[in-house]
Amino acid sequence: MLSPSLAVAVTGLSTSLSLIVAIGAQNAFVLRQGLRNEHVFIICLTCALSDAILITLGVTSFQKVAALLPWLDPVMRYGGAAFLLWYALKSLHSALTSSDALLIEHGSAVPLKQALITCLALTWLNPHVYLDTVMLLGTISTRYPGHEVSFAAGASLASLLFFFALGYGATRLRPVFARPLSWRLLEGGIAAVMAAIALQLVL
Repeated sequence: MLSPSLAVAVTGLSTSLSLIVAIGAQNAFVLRQGLRNEHVFIICLTCALSDAILITLGVTSFQKVAALLPWLDPVMRYGGAAFLLWYALKSLHSALTSSDALLIEHGSAVPLKQALITCLALTWLNPHVYLDTVMLLGTISTRYPGHEVSFAAGASLASLLFFFALGYGATRLRPVFARPLSWRLLEGGIAAVMAAIALQLVL
């Protein structure tokens, strides 16, 4: 049987994974860099460290703000649930109708500086990143008082594992995601997970 701290860490890991796996600009960029085998390590590390900073900010600061503003927790809880349900419906629609496939353009290698600037912009200028890490994970962490560090550690580990798996596993994924059905199955799985988290927040 898992200890309470380890169980919370596993919850943080699984919750973070379910949020981060959603197809977006940042993930597509990491996947592209992996497929082109360009600056993979530093790009994956940059994404993982950025997420860890934002997750820590959400878990630590959100608790303090919620204590000062008692109404904030239910507002964020139901607001987050509404967003997740909307995202689940969006993913479900994509799963049922999308015909997208992975297309990686060919060309000259992108310099490391340019790749890093693009990576940081896709991470820190994306409002969804703040919603996922600071707001949603911060809100969910309030359900585990006394185990916030474990939750943040699990969520940060999920980000680290995901980005490095995505970056270095991209070569093997290329023939898989060249087929639209693969994206549709992934979107369907994302829809189910998002809906489950939304219900967890509400109930």
